[in-house]
Amino acid sequence: MLVDDHPVVRAGLRAILDSFGDIAVVAEGADGAAAVDADATTVDVIVMDIQMAGMDGITATKALVAASGPPVLILTTYDSEADIVESLSAGARGYLLKDAPETDLHRAVMSTARGDPTFSPEVGAALARRVGHPDLALSRRETEILRALATGASNREVASSLFISPATVKTHLIHIYRKLGVDNRTAAVTEAQVRKLI
Repeated sequence: MLVDDHPVVRAGLRAILDSFGDIAVVAEGADGAAAVDADATTVDVIVMDIQMAGMDGITATKALVAASGPPVLILTTYDSEADIVESLSAGARGYLLKDAPETDLHRAVMSTARGDPTFSPEVGAALARRVGHPDLALSRRETEILRALATGASNREVASSLFISPATVKTHLIHIYRKLGVDNRTAAVTEAQVRKLI
């Protein structure tokens, strides 16, 4: 099953996957809710984007895992460490970027259908960095704060949007600066973008 909110992307993926001969696209959906409602008796694997109008791919993946649904291969343009880790924590069996070669897509779909984990090289490298330096990995809340800072939000605005106090934001910033080896907000956002943490 293909799940992506762009019809043109779905059409292109369908053409590629159908051309392999040993893969058949049996269903499509425009958001995660369609994946959650998929008939598990006819769908062996769900190839799904993360960011979509309606239910996002991570929320849908969690629901599918909870319901013992088909395994999920995330296929997206989002290559930040935060998106990768969140998707895999939700239960996705694979994570591939949309610019991957067709042969990698074929391998990833087949591996995911078998329940085997599969990742693009970029994803593997991000996971290796995180495992190699767990003390320097950003928490989900720290990532949310950095994403908000990247929009130019003040500490007070960040606190309001995340329903936490400005003092809590400051505490998180101290930890973020230490983990990224920087000493100010601008440098933190820049470094996080360079490392593809946000």
